[in-house]
Amino acid sequence: MSKGFLTTHVLDTARGLPAAGMRIILYRNDEGARTQIVEMVTNADGRTDSPILPATEFAPGAYELEFHAGDYLDANGLSDASPRFLDVIPIRFGINDPDSHYHVPLLVSPFSFSTYRGS
Repeated sequence: MSKGFLTTHVLDTARGLPAAGMRIILYRNDEGARTQIVEMVTNADGRTDSPILPATEFAPGAYELEFHAGDYLDANGLSDASPRFLDVIPIRFGINDPDSHYHVPLLVSPFSFSTYRGS
């Protein structure tokens, strides 16, 4: 069994706070087939209450995290335009080491976002 797992952390850079209440969906992408694995919502710290992909389900492959930023921005009064500049933010990434911790954070504001492989 692998020892790796996947986590995220979402920070609202416009307010300088964790992004609580953001919906996140994880998909696995296999040769053109996209399969939803889990859907979670961030807690008060901007994290999920458990790993998005725990060690028991962790496997190498191509994945996509879908961050529903538009709904979060609307709920927090940060989006006044229609259509929004940012809505759903997809982050596609690969996992190749079954024993590593993969951390994919998101820094978001109404007009920008960034990510990186964290620890």
